[in-house]
Amino acid sequence: MNIKKITKNILLSLGIFLLAVVLSILFQKLEVGEHITIIFMFAVFLISLLTDGYAYGIISAIGGMLAVNYAFTYPYFALDFNIPVNLISAIIMTAVSILTGMLTTKIKNYEAEKAKSERERMRANLLRAVSHDLRTPLTAIYSASSILRNKKKMLTEEQQDVMLKNIEEDSEWLVRMVENLLSITRINNEKIKIEKTSVILDELIDSVMTKFLNRHPEQKVTIDIPNEIVVVSVDPILIEQVLMNLLENAVFHAENMTHIILRVFASERKVIFEIADDGCGIREDMLKDIFGGTYGTQNNSADGKKRNAGIGLSVCATIIKAHDGEISAENRKDGGALFRFTLGKEDSAYDE
Repeated sequence: MNIKKITKNILLSLGIFLLAVVLSILFQKLEVGEHITIIFMFAVFLISLLTDGYAYGIISAIGGMLAVNYAFTYPYFALDFNIPVNLISAIIMTAVSILTGMLTTKIKNYEAEKAKSERERMRANLLRAVSHDLRTPLTAIYSASSILRNKKKMLTEEQQDVMLKNIEEDSEWLVRMVENLLSITRINNEKIKIEKTSVILDELIDSVMTKFLNRHPEQKVTIDIPNEIVVVSVDPILIEQVLMNLLENAVFHAENMTHIILRVFASERKVIFEIADDGCGIREDMLKDIFGGTYGTQNNSADGKKRNAGIGLSVCATIIKAHDGEISAENRKDGGALFRFTLGKEDSAYDE
């Protein structure tokens, strides 16, 4: 357990215990001292519930028992365990702390195992999707380069240009795939922490759109962002990757799509990003697991033009989760898909 977590547990325990002492003093002044034991029992329960392990609950139970016995039970400011009610209170508070600690520990262990199982499932899905996806472009690159090398004289210049363009496009796609996979590996490594910096929203969007329009100059994109200066605390490279993945997801996978809308809202504490398109939308049976790494596998066509969207979307979910944000997907009522994610807004002088 790291120092930060230990400090948090200690401060939380002390805060709850001190609140119990203050309430007990108040109850004693109001001459309803018979409820003081219940106050400390509830404090022990809260400490056991909200802290890690058993130690804090047991220590608080001992402290509560001594406080009740010493300061709030006659004879005051003297320890007396001969009175049955004091002994019973001590036993009950200790039992409450142990039982609550056992229950919360089991729940936390279950949640940890569930999260680990989910990560393993996502890794397996990603591995299957990657194996499936890499085969098509690699085969296309190998075939085209072999033909250009061995049968170049039999091809016209136009045919050669087409094949070279296909090699270039497939190579760019492979580079983006590797970037996505490296991002997942980096984030899933618990020893590596995301380095957040303060970024002005306008600069972030400008950087993304410059890269996106260089790759897709003919794609129409409407941008709607706040007029005021908004500052977010993020890893700008990773968030740019999220936006690029979502924008290119619409380009590659939204059939009959003509228009993309990138909209950003700023609330008091959050910045909400939305990427919407007017394409075919998302199959209802795929919405639930769309960020699991398998979306799009069933829809890949034989010519390799319809490529898997799951890797990019899984990367988006991983990056946003690492930023303590949320990401979701839905179908628009008037047609097309809508992807939404939230990031924390940074307080700054710009907001004044």
